[in-house]
Amino acid sequence: MTAKLKEQLGYDAPIFAFNHCRDVVVECTRAGGFGVLGSSLFSPEELDQELNWIDRHVGDRSYGVDILMTSNYDESTQKVAGPLADSLPEAQLRFVDEVLAREGVPPLPEEIERERRASMAARERYITREGVRALVDVVWRHPKVKLLVSALGVPPADIIAKTHERGMLVGGVCGAPGHAERQCAAGVDVLVAQGSEAGGHTGTISTMVLVPQVVDVAKGRAAVLAAGGIARGSQMAAAMALGADGVWCGSVWLVTRESDLLPNQKAVLLNCRSQDTIQSRSMTGKPVRMNRSRYTDAWSAAGAPATLAPPMQKVLYEYARSRIDRAQRDDLYSYPVGQVIGMVREETTVREVMLRMQNEYLETLERMGRQTESA
Repeated sequence: MTAKLKEQLGYDAPIFAFNHCRDVVVECTRAGGFGVLGSSLFSPEELDQELNWIDRHVGDRSYGVDILMTSNYDESTQKVAGPLADSLPEAQLRFVDEVLAREGVPPLPEEIERERRASMAARERYITREGVRALVDVVWRHPKVKLLVSALGVPPADIIAKTHERGMLVGGVCGAPGHAERQCAAGVDVLVAQGSEAGGHTGTISTMVLVPQVVDVAKGRAAVLAAGGIARGSQMAAAMALGADGVWCGSVWLVTRESDLLPNQKAVLLNCRSQDTIQSRSMTGKPVRMNRSRYTDAWSAAGAPATLAPPMQKVLYEYARSRIDRAQRDDLYSYPVGQVIGMVREETTVREVMLRMQNEYLETLERMGRQTESA
């Protein structure tokens, strides 16, 4: 399966770089890995622009796209005619306003808030189960995309079939063996076994325990990528020893020079210890591993309201985040990031990360070989 996946996707090293920044996707792909663009909060027009740019810069190599095909969300939002921000419950909106006022974070100037709301309104429909279909339609028009990944839930059957018709593979993120079984039964080609230490949406099973269980479920039906807690070649070797066909990395790219995070945001992450990341529903309504901040603390404190179902909690979070970013309040800033960020202490380039991981991987294999010979 490892060799087959490499042949199908055309990478040199089985290192998959998930990131929302096109520059990271391109640099990983050009360095021999396989870049995957996270498309959360892109409109179809914006996604098309991003993919056109990637197409022009990856040469003859292929890459992937990750889309939030969530299976559990507030279906009533499909019936809302206007911007979803207008339908935010008063209790949760008042709570956010009170938290930010207490922290001394002012509201956005009226003109900037109008622009933000208009921008959000143009994107928010595309994070629902039905709205993502417009994004998938865009992906299908780009033949260099060879892998379409569902980030939350099993992709609809018709999307899987039509993606296969276009010669693309379909991937699915899973946090438990049961998730993997449902993905395999649906015909998914690549399982991303994402452990609880990973950044973003995660379950409760660690990578070391999850990966071999997912490998057992796959049984040759699908390739398996290990995700969560992987930033060094030794961790990559451990994942491959567990039966994975490759590694899916996210956090390590966030503080590279190519990443589009702002300097102060990168500084927050570079100062994170592994224990400074937590699972919180404050961002999307589902458990997301992110760095702890005064904002996440407020949502976990006694008296905080219940979080909203997707996509409404994300709409609420974007309202808060825009104010926090403008105020440059690093103590309130949170971003999806895994525990492995505690091992990343300096800004480097994507190519340097790729080279280091591959060298460390080979050194680990050699060390293990010597240990086996001397045993």
